[in-house]
Amino acid sequence: MSREVTHARLIALHSDQASLVWEESGSSPPIWRHAGARVDPANLPPLSDLRAPATYSMDRDNPADVFPVGDLGSFAPPALQLRQSSGENIALHFSDCDVRSSQAGTRFELVDPSAKIAVRIEMTAELSGTFLIETAIENRSGSPVEIVRIASAALPLPADADRVLSWRGRHNAEFSECAEQMPQHGWYRETRRGLTGHGGPPGAYVLTRDACFDAGLVYALQLAWSGDTRLSIERDDEGFWTMQAEAVLQPGEAFVEPGASFKAPPALLAVSMHGRNGAMAQMHGAARSRINWPDGEMRPRPVHLNSWEACYFAHDEARIAKLAEDAAAIGVERFVLDDGWFRGRGSDNAGLGDWTPDPKKYPQGLAPIAEKVRSLGMEFGLWVEPEMVNPDSDLYRAHPDWALALSGRDNPTARNQLVLDMRQREVRDYLFDCLDTLLTNAPISYLKWDHNRDHSPSGGAAQVRGSYDLFHRVRAAHPHVEIESCAGGGGRIDAGILPFVHRFWASDNIDALARIPVQRSFLAWTPPETMGAHVGASPSHATGRTQSLGFRAAIACQGHFGVELDPAAMAETDRGELAGWIEFYKQWRPVIHGGSTWLGEANDGILWQAQGNGEEAILWIIRSDHAQDRRAQPIPLPFAADRNWNIQLLKSAVSSGVLTPRSAPAFRAMREAPMEFTGSWLANAGLPIPALPAESALIFHLKATS
Repeated sequence: MSREVTHARLIALHSDQASLVWEESGSSPPIWRHAGARVDPANLPPLSDLRAPATYSMDRDNPADVFPVGDLGSFAPPALQLRQSSGENIALHFSDCDVRSSQAGTRFELVDPSAKIAVRIEMTAELSGTFLIETAIENRSGSPVEIVRIASAALPLPADADRVLSWRGRHNAEFSECAEQMPQHGWYRETRRGLTGHGGPPGAYVLTRDACFDAGLVYALQLAWSGDTRLSIERDDEGFWTMQAEAVLQPGEAFVEPGASFKAPPALLAVSMHGRNGAMAQMHGAARSRINWPDGEMRPRPVHLNSWEACYFAHDEARIAKLAEDAAAIGVERFVLDDGWFRGRGSDNAGLGDWTPDPKKYPQGLAPIAEKVRSLGMEFGLWVEPEMVNPDSDLYRAHPDWALALSGRDNPTARNQLVLDMRQREVRDYLFDCLDTLLTNAPISYLKWDHNRDHSPSGGAAQVRGSYDLFHRVRAAHPHVEIESCAGGGGRIDAGILPFVHRFWASDNIDALARIPVQRSFLAWTPPETMGAHVGASPSHATGRTQSLGFRAAIACQGHFGVELDPAAMAETDRGELAGWIEFYKQWRPVIHGGSTWLGEANDGILWQAQGNGEEAILWIIRSDHAQDRRAQPIPLPFAADRNWNIQLLKSAVSSGVLTPRSAPAFRAMREAPMEFTGSWLANAGLPIPALPAESALIFHLKATS
């Protein structure tokens, strides 16, 4: 007699490329059936019909569920750990479950009736192709509970997961890519410095076998949070991995009172069948949806000149007026006055916290120099560092209790400064009043908001939320003002701060060679129009290396272009060349920004990068080091496969000043007129390129013909 076939009760959430599928499990939490490429889960049998008993296992099967807590029979890494106020751990077991599902999202509510704890998990399919995951806990008991840890996301990874990509970094060497094999036990990326850190956003890519830039299944998970974080990947002996992302909570800081809730930072999940570039595209879409542009949409990203490396602290109204005139003469559109403008600020030893213009440098305040800049046809921007204070400042002398400190302990400085306690409302009120006064009294349309030290001691998650509150108040009071996030360079770049800012300073190191890997890794998470990229002086102030102006400008054109030098210190021919690059950027920024980005690696150390839309793209071919082969081989461009293209060589940036000593006729001709290629040829045979010397770049324009 045959057994009647039963079908599992399934819940599915789809993006255009991916599916998250769970199976209802009565009153218990739903169990994972799939997280990966888009599937049709119709008519599947229950998982229990597919899983035979395994040796040395619990008699009651415990497959991976939507939110593991390490309860009875489960050995998964717990996504939630709680303690009573007495210090006793709370054992959790969710035995009540409510699921509500629609095409756009799925909501799980898990309840432990004994502990009187409820967890709500909402997963939403966003237009970008990412999944937004939001997790919250509600205390339905009669006494406070402490959250020891709460994961924002807990996801299964398939058995063919092969590599983990993550990023580490330091000041002047941000976004160093690390590729590791999937762990046999566990993998962790944890930050404990109080802010995101120079390794970039709290996130990681997981690549399955044979995945590359343009093909294969790739996962990317990012926590939208600007404080301490932990990412983990743990292998289960069944043969798969569990990946979790969470904010790190300080002991005793997260108590949930009876009847209250606690919401963990959201997480963004990309699942792409089109390799790293596909996951990157989803993350760019998610980032763009979170940016709050003045007037609701991005306008062309204006060319910057930032005063820092031009004059450091040595400036006054006359010096800055001359620098602004020189900036306007080469086509700059936004002039940013960096550090050194406020009272007592002749070096980095004093003045932070006293946010009024220095009466010796700017006797009539900032309004006259701001109006001067505006009269030259540029916007005026200003550097601030609100969350910091120097011990040598009037603010600290009046309010030493406003700095983060441990009672009875030394308070260590870094860069001669302390961190203000953003948990205190009166601190935030003071800072808001300072910024509001500055923005009201002078025509300032841009703030470069810096943050130049780690938190020691820590202010925990409440410190981050306090900073978010200040950002929010400033944006609400001055919605026309754009803000750049800077933290000793790229120390605070993440999706958590993105709703408050419009630009990130990727690194204080603007040496073009150093910037190539920094900028490519930045783009793994965040789109190019938000990436501050400047032409610096040569030799570089950070590395001492010398590079041609063309090479420096070619690399800076990949992001939001700017200048970080004194034009008056340049030879006249160099100023003219820089003005030409500024015009080049202005011409092509509508193509460079707002569309798709594709990265790739080619033979013999060559890197390529393209930015554009379905009709046009700008393509960079970059050689950093000396070639090992006599001739450069053609470069396959998979993104070009579906169209035919006219390709023209727009710029060549090489130290010798010519394309190459033995340039072939076709490449000389491509300077004057485009050459047509089929998409299949470009994708498979590749774009022919000339031999290139070290530290050189070619920039092509691609325009679709069909």
